[in-house]
Amino acid sequence: MSYYESFLTIPEWRFVDESMTSRARSALESFAMDDTLCHLVGQQMSMPTIRTWIHSPTVVLGIQDHRLPHIGDAIPVLENAGYNVIVRNSGGLAVVLDEGVLNLSIVLSEQDSAIDISTGYEVMLAFIRMLFPEVGDRIEAYEIVGSYCPGTYDLSIDGRKFAGISQRRLRQGIAVQIYLCVEGSGAERAEIIRDFYDVGLQGEETKFTYPSIKPEVMASLSELLAMPLTVGEVNIRIQMLLRQLAENIVMSGLDTEELELYTFYLTRVLERNKKMLTR
Repeated sequence: MSYYESFLTIPEWRFVDESMTSRARSALESFAMDDTLCHLVGQQMSMPTIRTWIHSPTVVLGIQDHRLPHIGDAIPVLENAGYNVIVRNSGGLAVVLDEGVLNLSIVLSEQDSAIDISTGYEVMLAFIRMLFPEVGDRIEAYEIVGSYCPGTYDLSIDGRKFAGISQRRLRQGIAVQIYLCVEGSGAERAEIIRDFYDVGLQGEETKFTYPSIKPEVMASLSELLAMPLTVGEVNIRIQMLLRQLAENIVMSGLDTEELELYTFYLTRVLERNKKMLTR
């Protein structure tokens, strides 16, 4: 067992499956949920947790996206293509969520010992390699130039990106989050973001360097594995993998006290997003 796999092989995992219930809700609610779980797990009020979630078509913008010189023209490009648009109050750039994208959060506590940022990313990489053993040795982590929301821990197979990882840290809790493009066309999702940047920049030079999107460098797992994989099937894989990693799986949503904490974090997320959109 590797060092990073040791974070995953534990006596008990909590599994929060929102892959069906989250579809009709705003992605902002998912940010509030991860903040809640960070607090609960970080303060050891809950065991380490894995959460899955899916949203209807939404583009999540980063702070830098909202500073595009022609953002007022660019947002309607997304809306006219059928996407809701929200802004997250954190790093990173625009990402696409839809019913073919499965989001996964691994929430750990660093109350007993610190977990540095690179370790958080490596734990998620180890989990994804175990999740797809048929291509585990082909999954690589490095920046895919030309992808949307590029980063050091872009996950790719044969140079084509299918996932991106981010982290949220709060109250000694760490939520390592990944979006997995499972179904559909990765290139078509990238085209939406390419059009957004084209209109948002309109050829102007900016201090911040926005990615030059090349749709051909992005793909879904269905395309990369050449099989009709679904988000539902991947969700089942996750549950089966957890049963291999832990002696016990607790399948549960939030209880009454935890819901009160969630309401606090949701209010905070909504207020921050409102401020971002009115700037």
